[in-house]
Amino acid sequence: MRVHTYFSQLLIGSIFWVQACNYAKSNQQVVVSKDCGMKWAMIKPGESVPKGFGNPCYMKVVIPNYPMQGESRFITNLKDRVRAKVQIDYDYSITDPLHFISQAKFLGKANTEPDDAAALDGGVFEGAENMVIDKRIKDVAKSLFIDEDIVELDQSDLENKLLTSSNRILEPLGVSLNFITLTFDLDEQTRQAIDVSTAMKIYESKGLGEIGKQVMVSKAGASKITIQSKEATPHPEE
Repeated sequence: MRVHTYFSQLLIGSIFWVQACNYAKSNQQVVVSKDCGMKWAMIKPGESVPKGFGNPCYMKVVIPNYPMQGESRFITNLKDRVRAKVQIDYDYSITDPLHFISQAKFLGKANTEPDDAAALDGGVFEGAENMVIDKRIKDVAKSLFIDEDIVELDQSDLENKLLTSSNRILEPLGVSLNFITLTFDLDEQTRQAIDVSTAMKIYESKGLGEIGKQVMVSKAGASKITIQSKEATPHPEE
């Protein structure tokens, strides 16, 4: 009877040890809180992650330790009140999880176990992207774009400016952008205005400014002709 009891206790202890020994991995950044998110501590890779049994205020977040992708869409104004739809695709890394979690404490409800696949699901962090990253990028972008001439702007240079300015704000929050890609969606009238402006600069560079004006006026006044061919319907007698 004592032997049976001994092995039962040994089995229960082994199960408890296996359940309690979850370790932080190299592709994870595990942070825990014992006081409902007031203070956070980071668990280094290779260290065991505490379970927090009996503490209703225990919280745990498993943050990916690799680059993730996000996007931001909004309407902005450029120089001379030109409006455009903008899509910003970006790649980011969470460089300081303790600073990051202070901005996105709600993630404490997202993960349960470090080994859980959902713990490293980038979709879990979509809300954090909206609250921490997207808002800052939009604010920086709108302040930069307002002085940019849509005809003259250098997109590569503008992307670099946006990347540098955004990181200056995001890095204290524990986030770093690795790269940014801009896409402008302009309406038809704006695109035509850009084409005309570019063409006139070419004419003027060759000393043909007056001819260019005449060509533009003629082109603007030309009517569009659409030709549709229809198959003749044969008559019964044919």
